Amino acid sequence: MSETDTSGAARAAEFERWANVFTAHKAFSHPSELHGALCGRLAAGSRIEEPEWLAMVCEHMGLAEDAAEESDDLAPFMNRAYEQTLGLLKSADMSFHPLLPDDDYAIEQRLEALVSWVRGFLEGMALSAGESLGQAPDEIRELIEDMVAISQLSEEEEADDESEQQLLEITEYIRLGALAVFTEFNAPEPPKSDSPTLH
Repeated sequence: MSETDTSGAARAAEFERWANVFTAHKAFSHPSELHGALCGRLAAGSRIEEPEWLAMVCEHMGLAEDAAEESDDLAPFMNRAYEQTLGLLKSADMSFHPLLPDDDYAIEQRLEALVSWVRGFLEGMALSAGESLGQAPDEIRELIEDMVAISQLSEEEEADDESEQQLLEITEYIRLGALAVFTEFNAPEPPKSDSPTLH
């Protein structure tokens, strides 16, 4: 199995874990949308303290505010998800991917998940970046316009090989777009080294 296959399998398993948590808590929203909202907030430069993140989780899932405290699994799962997502966005190897179902799902379900993720991302980004989005470079503004168009796609599209290919291309565009926004709004962290810097 190649590295791509294993990372694809790992991403599929991660989506299933999120989906199982959402099902167990009878959430009425889509896991991809919450992941998108988190990525949008992080990409726009925000960092969320644990209580605010868990409140955001409960709100998105349609749960009572104290649901995370009362559940054994929700807070640990979501805190791990937060750390993991931030780590992947920061990662130099560009291994970040939106949380989406794999191709075992019908194309309509995958498109619905992608649209949900993009809507979440735009919402999270708007919450965090606010006015500064207006001062973003042209390519970031164009990217946001493209994302707005993608967020309005309908899952009524007829499924064929061409739409499979288009879905793959849009997903990759969104993935790289999220990383571009993250790079724009987050200063690179200094390398962790004890050696003196040369001037």
